[in-house]
Amino acid sequence: MLSFLKKIFATPNYKALLQHGAIIIDVRTPNEYDNGHIRNAKNIPLDKLNINITYLKKMNCTIICCCASGARSGRAVAQLKANNITAINGGNWQMLGKRIN
Repeated sequence: MLSFLKKIFATPNYKALLQHGAIIIDVRTPNEYDNGHIRNAKNIPLDKLNINITYLKKMNCTIICCCASGARSGRAVAQLKANNITAINGGNWQMLGKRIN
């Protein structure tokens, strides 16, 4: 039971994922992204994610999504997973940045 709970509540090792080829997609608006973002994160706003599915599938890697609070990135992860893309919600971009640096 304890291992099950650890699995549910464990924070992914984002650094290790990035070292193994994962990418970060920031799903905030371009204006939000321009006001601050994680270095090397790609900006694909949530409302443009659908038109980028083919591009993201071709990348064949894990995608870590982030936004301002974790809500939009959660919706992005659901959308990506529905298209058979491995995706993880990184939540708030500033917190994610602290976890990977």
